[in-house]
Order: sequence, then C-alpha cells, then structure tokens
Amino acid sequence: MRKTYLKNFLLIAVLILGQFSFAKEKEEKHGDESHGKDLKTEIKEYIQHHLQDSHDFSLFSYTQENGEHKYVGFPLPIILWDNGLKVFSSSKFHHGETVAEVDGSYYKLYHSKIYKTDAEGTINYDEDHHATNARPLDFSITKNVVMIIVTGLLMLWLFTSLARSYAKNNGVPTGAGRFFEPIVLYIRDDIARPNIGEKRYGKYMPFLLTIFFFIWFLNIFGMTPLGVNVTGNIAITFALALMVFLITNFTGTKDYWMHQFNPLGDSMPWYAKIPLYIILVPIEILGLFIKPFSLLIRLYANMQAGHIVLMSLIGLMFIFKSWLGSPLSFGLAFAISLIEVLVALLQAYIFTMLSALYFGFASEEHEHDYEAEVAH
Repeated sequence: MRKTYLKNFLLIAVLILGQFSFAKEKEEKHGDESHGKDLKTEIKEYIQHHLQDSHDFSLFSYTQENGEHKYVGFPLPIILWDNGLKVFSSSKFHHGETVAEVDGSYYKLYHSKIYKTDAEGTINYDEDHHATNARPLDFSITKNVVMIIVTGLLMLWLFTSLARSYAKNNGVPTGAGRFFEPIVLYIRDDIARPNIGEKRYGKYMPFLLTIFFFIWFLNIFGMTPLGVNVTGNIAITFALALMVFLITNFTGTKDYWMHQFNPLGDSMPWYAKIPLYIILVPIEILGLFIKPFSLLIRLYANMQAGHIVLMSLIGLMFIFKSWLGSPLSFGLAFAISLIEVLVALLQAYIFTMLSALYFGFASEEHEHDYEAEVAH
C-alpha cells in the first residue's frame, strides 16, 4: 500500500515538474526579447500559449551560451490550400520566428494562425490591432489533432483486446480488461439502463462508451507535460455536443416530438391551450439547443479553468522567488493536480450521464401506447 502511495506521489510530482519546466522554458525564451514586459505579463502570455493549439510538439527548450534557443520536439505537417495544395513541415516556421517560403509564397505563423505575408513577414493590422493579412485554408495536423488520433487508436486497441480476451476466456477478461470491465458495466447498468430504458438502451451504448473513454483519456493526456489541451478547446466540445444533439433528435420517437409541440397533450381544449402554447412551445424548442449547449460549455469551462488555475499557481513561483512562497505555490499546484485527476474522470462521467439522459427523453413512449400494443 505504501509503495502504491509513493508511486502516485512521484507520478503527480513528475507532472507538476514537467509543467514547471515548461514555464521556465517560456521565461528563458522571452527573456531577451521582452525586457519591456513585467513578469506577470510574461506569465499571462505563457498561460495563453499553453491553452492554445499549435503546429508542433515542443517537449522542452534550452538557451545556448550565444543566446540561441534550441527546441527539443518534433514538427507536424502543414497543409494549406492557397491557389493549390501546399504541404510542408512546421519546422519552416521555427516556432513562429521565421517566414516559410513555399512555391514562391510566404507564410507566417502568428498567434497560432497562419497568414500570407511577404518575405519580411509583414503583418498588417486594423484599428483594433487585428491582423488583416489573407489567411489560406488551413487543414494542418496540429497537436490536438494528433492527440485525437492517438486517443482513437488507443481506444481501438483497448476494446479490440478486451473483446478478444472475452472470446478466448469464455467472457472473463484478462490483463487491462479486468480494470476496464467494471467501468463498461457501470456505464451500461447505472447510466444507460436507468436513463434510457431497458428497451432501447442497447443502440446508444456504443456512443456512450466511446464518448466516456474519449473524454476521459483526452483529459488525462491534458495533465501531462505535453501541453495538450484538447477538451479545453471549444471547437472540440462543440463537435461532441453536436453529435449528442443530432443523435437525440434523429432518434426521437413520435411521443418525444409531440411533447415538443404539444406539451399539454389532450388534457385541455385547444382554445384554452393557445395562450399557454405561445409561451411553452418556444421554451421547449429553445430547450433542444440549450441542452447540448450546456454540455459543451460545462466541459470546456471546467477543463479550461483547471489548466488556468494550475498554470497560475506555477507562475506564482516566479513571482515569489522565496523559500516560503515557492514551496507553497508548488504545494497548491500539487493539490490542484490531484483534484484535476478526479475532475478528468468526473467530467467524462457527467457528459456521458447527461447524454444518456437526453437519449432517454428522445426514447420516451407514453404508457397508453404500450397498453394499445398489448390490446392488439
């Protein structure tokens, strides 16, 4: 038991130190080029950089004696459509410090976005200081896309192995399957069945299992020093919520849609219901969009806030720079990391639970319908 606690402690410590090293690298990187900025501004810029997607994986960096910055990591492919297909490596940008020349065209990486520019890398601005340069269509493989692919392959391998172990051992899982089987059964017996119903829960199970493990694994990857913040990207959470919205409404029963447009049923005469329907029907229709919107905002806001709090606490080490303040900041960051491990699982659970609840609403059937079927 003590060895288990020690391993967990060392794991979290490594994650914190990894994030700490990133903060230190960011400070070194901008030390020479931003003398006019105070430390708080540097930390704020680093946090914003950490939350953004990027076109390469930068594991760590260091500064040589001559002041040159060296980066250790690997580039990702840049795929642009600008009067034709342009494919090249993100190493041409050298982390945004140089201009990439491709087939006579020049491109610059500015605030994680690619703009068309000239050989000098000129960026033009409007009165609100927004870049006005043309932007080619960007289909690049960013680090968020890479982690989505990695997570997808991991899930494919995991559940394929689990299915094989079931087949070989007469329904008894082996290896990692012993850990994941109770989770699968919990999603089936405590999430899908109670919320959707015994009759229809089966057709939703593949999606519920996929969405749970997809969000959970990405949340865990987000806590590593790789700087991946996939579920903190509102475009990703929007796509997940959109799938829930489409499945809910395309699989909705007749009773589900009747409830949207005739929420009072036949309990009142039609002329008495008209004043109420002027209020109730728009609310019901608005609810169709509010439900998935709450899903995307909840997941996005919680994961984004967790990263911001953790990186802010790490940044306090550079502000305090004392024997009391820095250890205190590290201790708080360590505690938040422990909480984030729980939040990573909790957010996957909440998203799956609410999705099952919405699917249950779409699968509803009134009792009189069942009675009519039995009578026939």
